[in-house]
Amino acid sequence: PRAIARAMAVIRLGRRLGRTASHRWALMRNLVDSLIVHERIKTTLPKAKELRRVADRVIRWGKDGSEAARGKASGWLRTPEALDKLFAVLGPRFADRPGGYTRVQRTAPRLGDNAPMAFIEYLGWQQAKGGPGGEVPP
Repeated sequence: PRAIARAMAVIRLGRRLGRTASHRWALMRNLVDSLIVHERIKTTLPKAKELRRVADRVIRWGKDGSEAARGKASGWLRTPEALDKLFAVLGPRFADRPGGYTRVQRTAPRLGDNAPMAFIEYLGWQQAKGGPGGEVPP
């Protein structure tokens, strides 16, 4: 009798989010661009959790500040405004922090389809926007 060969399950990293690979990549690029510009965005909880990985990676490039890091970041970011803010504002803000640059906070489910929603934000966004505990930057 022949032994039945069984393939082992392959662990795939990341969520599929109901999209093709190219659509997911475009979605993450758009979301990280918006997150850098606004420093706080509202999206669905699974997208926010997946965006954390990308957003933290981009901040590491901003902290590095080298030409190579700038080239990698320009491959991800869509607008020059986001690229400039990454290296001029966010990189220096997190220079002494070893990781954990983002926070995901759950909020009320979306009306209509009851999808779980969340805010994803960079730490210290209130101080940067002149909120409680901070002053308006020049």
